[in-house]
Amino acid sequence: VQLQASGGGLVQSGGSLRLSCVASGFRLDYYAVGWFRQAPGKEREGVSCISSADNTTYYSHSVKGRFTLSRDNAKNTVYLQMNSLKPEDTAVYYCATPESPFTFRGFHAGAYRNWGQGTQVTVSS
Repeated sequence: VQLQASGGGLVQSGGSLRLSCVASGFRLDYYAVGWFRQAPGKEREGVSCISSADNTTYYSHSVKGRFTLSRDNAKNTVYLQMNSLKPEDTAVYYCATPESPFTFRGFHAGAYRNWGQGTQVTVSS
């Protein structure tokens, strides 16, 4: 059971990146998926999450309207499309799933048990 996050990089303010979270060893569409980020010296914060029941997506206030979360079940992957990036979006981004399928935990990071390794996003001004 593993999550692999990728797609980070260095981009100028206003640019875009697409992060991927690929699952191996289990069906990702059975699980809610959360994206979290942690900047240096700051606490981990929830960015976006998607339910397993009906793929409803949720976004933090800071990214709403700029980020889009989606699934590709054929690829067992969740994507986080990030547009209009700002320097304050700079952080390590992590994807995560709860311990049990068909449960939804929103932005409560402590309720997620399976974490990817993180991918660095750096936005220059």
